[in-house]
Amino acid sequence: MRILAGATVLGSVSTLAAPVSVAAGSHGERVQGGAVVSVEQAADLTAEEVAGELRGKIDSSQVRYGVTAYRVSYRTTDSAGAPTTASQLVVLPKNGARHLSTVSWLHGTTVYRKDVASENPKSNDRLAALLFAATGRAVSAPDYVGLGSGEGFHPYGDPRATVAASVDGLRAARTVAHRNGRDLKRKVQVSGFSQGGPATMLVGRALQQEGADRYFRLGALAPVSGPFNLSAFEAAAADDKIAKSGLYLAYFATAWNKMYGLYASPADVFRSPYDRKVESLFDGYHTPAQIAGELTAVSKDLFTEDFLNKVRKPDGALNDKLRPLDNTCDWRPNVPVEIFHGRGDKDVAFSHATYCADQLTRNGAARRLTDVGNYDHNGSVRQALPRIVRFFDESTKTD
Repeated sequence: MRILAGATVLGSVSTLAAPVSVAAGSHGERVQGGAVVSVEQAADLTAEEVAGELRGKIDSSQVRYGVTAYRVSYRTTDSAGAPTTASQLVVLPKNGARHLSTVSWLHGTTVYRKDVASENPKSNDRLAALLFAATGRAVSAPDYVGLGSGEGFHPYGDPRATVAASVDGLRAARTVAHRNGRDLKRKVQVSGFSQGGPATMLVGRALQQEGADRYFRLGALAPVSGPFNLSAFEAAAADDKIAKSGLYLAYFATAWNKMYGLYASPADVFRSPYDRKVESLFDGYHTPAQIAGELTAVSKDLFTEDFLNKVRKPDGALNDKLRPLDNTCDWRPNVPVEIFHGRGDKDVAFSHATYCADQLTRNGAARRLTDVGNYDHNGSVRQALPRIVRFFDESTKTD
């Protein structure tokens, strides 16, 4: 989980032969999951230009091809199952291959809606998508619901909306590939950082066990630095045991209140004067720097003691909603799994990686756990990405 530091329109693309699910929205509207609304070219880079974008940030030695990136808007559903529109970055390699392996890249905690792969060319998530595509893969990098150019608010961590946006993003990516005379192979390699770590496991389980799509199948899983025991993570934030505790917990509280009704009034949760401005700050239009300039990052100064105690020992509805996010690794993937984390991470403790690994082991799953070194939270993903490429190469050979 992280708090981030701060074209030519091609027109609409038809859904062609891409498989889509049809879901009922909360008002009875039928939603074509993955139906493409619009496509806009976001970048067109040579291999040398991709390497230049990565240089000094991520090892570029695996770059082989140039890429074309598209900003794609598509139909999906929100945390309530209601119809909405989301956005993503789809990146295709310029390698001449018709049939492409596919990566779904799932991003970490993002408070400013423009700090996503489809909008911010300097973000880690844009760089990750470029790297995967430059190794010859198609990439679907969803912004999730409520970020990028998507409608509404971001339902932070909600399993239902996370899976919908990700799987519908794959369908939309397949449509874009078809439009470009390409086809996506059925097996999807799923990876994600921080918030995207549990998301990786949720999407993997949906593809393998829940029949989330008629076409796509799970190929490999590579979560990075994820808070796999969310109850423990939020409790640590309540005790100021992680970096930027108050900001993480404030984002969590305001988003979950919109979804699940955690409090009747901000004053029930936030101390004065923060109670009068905190909700407006987490509207998706304020940068991390703006939020940090208005709020203390210390939980004990930001929140009421009563609320902190509820986070430390959740019960009732809060406990019910946290439990699924404590168990995203509690199943048996039938594909290769490698968990990546950095022992220097002060935002998400390395113990979350071992927690996930232990759950997988108890279910009889084969997995690897890789310590990428003494790097901080954002540094850990930059170290992990080249390793993930090698892991995905290895996984493809066993198909």
